[in-house]
Amino acid sequence: MLPEILRDNVRLLGEILGENIRRHEDPAIYEKVEEIRALAKSLLEDKTKDSKPLVQLLTSLNDAEILPIVRAFNQFLNLANIADMQYFSSAYAQEDDRLEALIENLIAEQGVDSLKKVVNDLCIELVLTAHPTEVARRTLIQKYEKISEALSDLHRDDLLRFEKDKLEGRLRRLIEEVWNTDEIRSQRPSAVDEAKWGFAVIENSLWEAVPNFIRHLDRLFKKHTGEGLPLNLQPFKFYSWMGGDRDGNPNVTSDVTERVILLGRWMAADLYLKDIISLGAELSMHDASDELLAQLDDKETSTPYRDYLHKLRSRLETTRKWIQQKLVNPRVLSTPEIIQQKEELLQPLMLIFRSLKACDFTYVANGPVSDTIRRIHAFGVNLVPLDIRQDGERHVFLLEELTQYLDLGSYLEWDEEKRQTFLLDQLQSKRPLLPQEWPASDDAKEVLRTCKIIAQQPRETLSHYVISMAQQPSDVLAVALLLKESGVKWKMPIVPLFETLDDLDRAPKVMNQLWQNHWYRDYIKTEDEDASLRKQSQTVMIGYSDSAKDAGKLAATWAQYKAQEKLVSLAEQHDVSLVLFHGRGGTVGRGGGPVEKAMASQPPGSVKGRIRVTEQGEMIRYKFGLPRVAFNSLSTYAIATITATVDPAPAPRQEWRDAMETLSKVSLEAYRSVVRGHKDFVPYFRSLTPEQELGKLALGSRPAKRKATGGVESLRAIPWVFAWAQVRLNLPGWLGTGQALDYALENMPDTLHEMKTEWPFFVAYLELLEMVVGKADLEVCTHYERQLVDPAYQGLGQDLRAQLAKLENTLNEIQGQEKLLDNNILLQKTLNVRKPYIDPLNYLQAELLRRDRSTEDILPELEQALKVTMAGISAGMRNTG
Repeated sequence: MLPEILRDNVRLLGEILGENIRRHEDPAIYEKVEEIRALAKSLLEDKTKDSKPLVQLLTSLNDAEILPIVRAFNQFLNLANIADMQYFSSAYAQEDDRLEALIENLIAEQGVDSLKKVVNDLCIELVLTAHPTEVARRTLIQKYEKISEALSDLHRDDLLRFEKDKLEGRLRRLIEEVWNTDEIRSQRPSAVDEAKWGFAVIENSLWEAVPNFIRHLDRLFKKHTGEGLPLNLQPFKFYSWMGGDRDGNPNVTSDVTERVILLGRWMAADLYLKDIISLGAELSMHDASDELLAQLDDKETSTPYRDYLHKLRSRLETTRKWIQQKLVNPRVLSTPEIIQQKEELLQPLMLIFRSLKACDFTYVANGPVSDTIRRIHAFGVNLVPLDIRQDGERHVFLLEELTQYLDLGSYLEWDEEKRQTFLLDQLQSKRPLLPQEWPASDDAKEVLRTCKIIAQQPRETLSHYVISMAQQPSDVLAVALLLKESGVKWKMPIVPLFETLDDLDRAPKVMNQLWQNHWYRDYIKTEDEDASLRKQSQTVMIGYSDSAKDAGKLAATWAQYKAQEKLVSLAEQHDVSLVLFHGRGGTVGRGGGPVEKAMASQPPGSVKGRIRVTEQGEMIRYKFGLPRVAFNSLSTYAIATITATVDPAPAPRQEWRDAMETLSKVSLEAYRSVVRGHKDFVPYFRSLTPEQELGKLALGSRPAKRKATGGVESLRAIPWVFAWAQVRLNLPGWLGTGQALDYALENMPDTLHEMKTEWPFFVAYLELLEMVVGKADLEVCTHYERQLVDPAYQGLGQDLRAQLAKLENTLNEIQGQEKLLDNNILLQKTLNVRKPYIDPLNYLQAELLRRDRSTEDILPELEQALKVTMAGISAGMRNTG
């Protein structure tokens, strides 16, 4: 059984949805929905029953019935997700206790000084990225958030009868609005639209959650150490790729990047202005310090704080107005009144804070004034400084054009040593390399325009330059040269992203060469005013998505672990402060999974209080969409990071390493023999899954493929995972693993047992694998194959399903259980609740795909229904790509 409160919430929301279907649709539609649901539920209760009656009922639906029925099942799954979020938000109230217990244990085991160092050094960088398969419309996301809030309020135990009635009425109104709103966007969002969505998450949730969490941490710190935390503590920093990630996305141009930066500055100025206006109303006291009074013309004023805030309020209003003008007319010039740095916001507020403390207004000082100061430290002048991401190949082609034009030779044909020599010579030369005018291609001009935008923007609005598909040291040096030639005066951190299996294996060698280079060591040196504090600092990004697509999940996971381990060791040898940047997606096939499991399975020494992680699309919504949920997510990140820092997992024993090397090779061979080696794989994939139909959805601004041409190899990892999840095979998360685990059971059972009981890395891997397999459904996948796949290719499908069925048995044997997820009963029950709603969507999707592919002109309402099935299945599986 589900927990009572979760079960009651699911039932309540389902009943209200049913009422809306009865009121707004033909009564026969509601009856059909109930009939379908009852049949699907009976299959869950008795697994010996045949699914044919359900399939026959679904395929017999007339065209007019399909869309409202699909919408009904889709919306139930969305409402079930809301009930989940609300339940776990309440259930995780014990996070407070866990964080305090962690602090108590740390003091007991390592002392107060150790706690102070760990907390003061804590730096968790969360990078918000757009999601190419985020299917929900923003207007519906906002309504879902309001439903969650109403649901939460409904469970307060101090409600008066009229208040409870009012909340239930609000739920009914919101669900009625949802039912009568189209689920699917009619237009693809632009990169600017995606960035605005990211700003909205901060405004609606993180703006409150971040200072609330730091205040909570400060309270616990005072309780156990007698001291408060520094006001400039920044345990969390937020960054964004929305508007900065141009890797394979021609829609993200230099103009888009500039516009997104301006919009972020406008939103920040607007939010800070609201804070300042509120502070002006609250700080009504007449006592102030001499330091503050010295800043005022009227020293006798009865409202010194309000008077002092007036200038900052005026500057924020001027900044906001200037940005509005700049967005219309890029030639508008800045003035000294325009806020460019967070220090311009901090200085007056810190003066107010000191004055309040001097006048013994301690509680006032530690209230909203402190909250605003902490927001400034977390969000800066544009809420989320932008990372710029570009494919390394684009820089190579630009330099090829340039060297050819200057008669220097062919950069493309030079070996790595010659490229490095050329780049380092130019980096140390005082002469410009770029001609004022030269016949550069459009692609080259765009790369240079982006670099010039970086040079023109306030430094605090930008963060890192990430190089996709980085392969050699010259890839990093090339970016440094282009930034220099474009007029960038500061040392923008350059982050190589190692993605494929070969790149991960090569990563330590690449970084070793860079860290041995004197010029580069000087480039990565921090810019502390105190020279004695300066040291080399480097961020390296580990790609989870493409490595898993390239090599299979098990081989990729082990390659990622080894690469991180070697990078940590090398960084220590070169005295470089290393930050590992984890490019994780929402799904297990793309490196996703629970934060604490992921952190606990990191190589020892790889965290050290600091970590950088991407948060994508729908996972941003699930983790940070509501203030209370966001608070819990921040707490989870803090607990996981502190734990991984002070109590890292031990290094694996040599026999475990040897075992993983062997299992990785077995898995890699099995994975690639199918994905690369089987002649039927590509046609099977394209006929079984809705990969080609994804183009019908107005998804994110980024195309599904890195290049317009090319086959599966050019398909991005996100739609690759999305397509397999739709047909419930979840192939990217498990293919190749079954052969490896069978080999281990037969040849190294004792070592396997040790690994699965004593090694957190392997324990986490098995648990995530079990979740992936548990979400798959062989019968549903078989139905897709019968409906859509040429009999000539069906032999491959039968083999894949046999592999998955065998893997399920293998997992149960290893875990010592009768069926999957016996050790995760809540997830098991949650999936069972959703199954009677997901299965009908799958069967209908297969039917709609069959119709769509058999006719050139499918009815608009059926095409809409197909899109809704994609949204509903991804909502039901709780991940898209």
